[in-house]
Amino acid sequence: MHADVCFMLCACFFSTGALQLRGQVFQTCSQTRSKRETTRTQREAHKPGSTLLMRSPDVTKAPVTKSEQLLKLDDHDFTMRPGFGGPAIPVGVDVQLESLDTISEVDMDFTMTLYLRHYWKDERLSFPSNTNQSMTFDGRLVKKIWVPDIFFVHSKRSFIHDTTTENVMLRVHPDGKVLYSLRVTVTAMCNMDLSHFPLDTQTCSLEIESYAYTDDDLMLYWKRGNKSLQTDEKISLSQFLIQEFHTTTKLAFYSSTGWYNRLYINFTLRRHIFFFLLQTYFPATLMVMLSWVSFWIDRRAVPARVPLGITTVLTMSTIITGVNASMPRVSYIKAVDIYLWVSFVFVFLSVIEYAAVNYLSTLQERKERTLSSRLPCTCGMTHPGQMMMSSSYSDMDMMTTGNYGMSELNGDKQEQFLVHLVLDNEQGAQRPAVSSSSSLFIDTHAIDKYSRVIFPGAYTLFNIIYWSIYSQ
Repeated sequence: MHADVCFMLCACFFSTGALQLRGQVFQTCSQTRSKRETTRTQREAHKPGSTLLMRSPDVTKAPVTKSEQLLKLDDHDFTMRPGFGGPAIPVGVDVQLESLDTISEVDMDFTMTLYLRHYWKDERLSFPSNTNQSMTFDGRLVKKIWVPDIFFVHSKRSFIHDTTTENVMLRVHPDGKVLYSLRVTVTAMCNMDLSHFPLDTQTCSLEIESYAYTDDDLMLYWKRGNKSLQTDEKISLSQFLIQEFHTTTKLAFYSSTGWYNRLYINFTLRRHIFFFLLQTYFPATLMVMLSWVSFWIDRRAVPARVPLGITTVLTMSTIITGVNASMPRVSYIKAVDIYLWVSFVFVFLSVIEYAAVNYLSTLQERKERTLSSRLPCTCGMTHPGQMMMSSSYSDMDMMTTGNYGMSELNGDKQEQFLVHLVLDNEQGAQRPAVSSSSSLFIDTHAIDKYSRVIFPGAYTLFNIIYWSIYSQ
């Protein structure tokens, strides 16, 4: 029995040793195979044209990590404003205007591109520095710290430029002072008064305000007063002359949230008038003057005077339609509307004037035919020379009587005459009746003569009054 126990112990000893030896051999083989595969991989990686790529370390992670550690971003809650629970944090603002792009009367807005800079102090961002040099970052760090929530009041569209990268800059000083700058284009509303258009002057404002923080938490102010707004001298507009830029500060009240600091960028624009003189005023004036030409045309030349009047009326209608097509549909009268509609009335009255002249001429012809039918026959008169003109009329009147309807030689003598038929003594009893029935009064041609003076004079007076009022 002792022999069996000894035999079993010897067998266990040898089996355990064999297992350990086998494990050591397997481990040694695994290490040798791993080294061999590593060596083969390195050799293939160094071969030209190899598809195996070696991963290079990300050099951008180390500086960001160091900056975050230096600024202690993980030690503070940057969702709260600096000095939360204490007085309002002052945030200074200055603006550099890059361009004033468009002014739209139809949409009542303007578009400008500017550099908006914010200045404040956040002691949580202070860091030790032997050289007192600031650190500058791009837009990636902005999302990790607190920045003022500035927005543009009454803006329709706005965006931050992102070519080639987002145009945002953050500069932090060792004492915790922060400069936050961004390049933005904004389209904002401008309430325009077009009652003097196109002789108007417009004042527009870009309003800047904090969205969430009232004046108890954030005090928004212009950092350098009126000098906080810088403009480029090359800024110009095609239709406007930029007269003035200035800044103001006011408080805005909202019934549900409270009082807020609001900053204003005000600029005054005066419209250039020369374009509208060429496109609107000069054509309208020429159409009115062209309508006066009909006053010098014979009143019996219907094919000449009627098309001239209709052409000027239609041209004025086209000018009025073209001007109103590019203007907003306001409920009040503009200065250009007054000028165009008064010009249209003058053109229309010239057509009405010829209608009156033509109508009176027709009536006069009827009277002349009636008078000629009533005149007695003078075929048997022994003294035809006794039929004569009154002593108050000259020989020229007789020529006018015999050639009624023809234009006068000098154009100055009024076409008005009185015909008296004086019969001999044997017919003296019939003289009063013939005289009363033979009287003829013609003054239709005088309307054209008066119109030649009245129309230009009235239109000149209107222009003097118009330009003296609206050019101030």
